[in-house]
Amino acid sequence: MRLDHVSYAVSSSELVDTVQRLGQQLGGSFVDGGRHPRFGTRNFVLPIDGGTYVEVVAALDHPASDKAPFGQAVKARAADGGGWLGWAVSVSDIAVLEDRLGRPSTDGHRVRPDGFDLTWKQIGVTDLIADPSLPFFLQWTSDPSQHPSLAGPCHVSAVACELAGDKEHIKEWLGGEIASPIDSTDIAWVDAEEPGLVAVHFRTVNGDIVRID
Repeated sequence: MRLDHVSYAVSSSELVDTVQRLGQQLGGSFVDGGRHPRFGTRNFVLPIDGGTYVEVVAALDHPASDKAPFGQAVKARAADGGGWLGWAVSVSDIAVLEDRLGRPSTDGHRVRPDGFDLTWKQIGVTDLIADPSLPFFLQWTSDPSQHPSLAGPCHVSAVACELAGDKEHIKEWLGGEIASPIDSTDIAWVDAEEPGLVAVHFRTVNGDIVRID
């Protein structure tokens, strides 16, 4: 179980500007990730050290974004001003989570601009909607060589995450374990009006530490 990615949600009209702004702040280039047909969303990704990545995601004007929980979550976060939507944890066998949670996972896929169809299974997005401090889980079913963390060069590393929420609840959700969500980073537990991923601190290619909230 490891951190797969962190998601930053914005409206469709703000997607390109946000990608450019965050790319300039971090000194890295986002790659067009393509569309999630089942969820009614699209994203841009920025690979970061540790085999993970940053996703900037927006809902499309498509019926799926109103029906699919992930699309609903993205739209709600964007309507609330945009910002960090949450974090996703990668697992090797999602059946373990299905058994523990008592429900099936959802098939997801994303069609990249080059036509390649990335596929995975995910579970826990509805729980993220109820409590934004909780990660959702996914198991990639595409070839590992196609993981989004390999979509381009890594010029950025994550050094700390600010997380607001109930530690024991998050520990239970993760199956009794809680550690730094990104290798070689720290969790800074903070007080906030609402639970969730409050901010992420990154080290840029210039050595600067940038806080994105």
